[in-house]
Amino acid sequence: MSQIKVTKAPIEGLYVIEPTVHGDQRGYFMETYNQNDMQEAGLDMVFVQDNQSKSVKGVLRGLHYQKQHPQGKLVRVIEGAVFDVAVDLRRGSATFGQWFGVELTEENNKQFYISEGFAHGFLVLSDAARFCYKCTDFYCPSDEGGLAWNDPAIGIVWPGVTGDYCGTASAEGYAMADGTLLNLSDKDQKWSGIDDTFHF
Repeated sequence: MSQIKVTKAPIEGLYVIEPTVHGDQRGYFMETYNQNDMQEAGLDMVFVQDNQSKSVKGVLRGLHYQKQHPQGKLVRVIEGAVFDVAVDLRRGSATFGQWFGVELTEENNKQFYISEGFAHGFLVLSDAARFCYKCTDFYCPSDEGGLAWNDPAIGIVWPGVTGDYCGTASAEGYAMADGTLLNLSDKDQKWSGIDDTFHF
């Protein structure tokens, strides 16, 4: 019997996966990945690399992709909470330029599978978050691309984030509801909007 519930997102190629959690007074147990369950759900990807990051509140990582070596990603949170987003960059797709987001937390145990052909990023909502993900291809620094996190042509609604778009991906002037300033890498503040970026 499958130990996962798979829900297709409104955009083809995106899936929210919920594992069965077995808990009692001692704690809990769950399978975080089972190839047989994935294949039964029609997901036959093969993973070659696992990554983990830790970030503090207000950190926004993304939106990232690889051009010639696109990565499918199975992402989850083991501490804290993030809002995770994927943007369709597939040329000719009926949902090109559209986004989908899901909150991933250590309590809800949800996972998000993002197929190849999407830009991906996340915003940390908790004081800190540990973020884990499996990839279908290896990281290739020279192949990396990015998309402006605040491009108005896409219109991602980042929870609680306020600020005025100044025509670039700069985080200046943006903050969360409690006043925490957004924290982006220098690189992530230089990406262009969807009209001027790579399409698969």
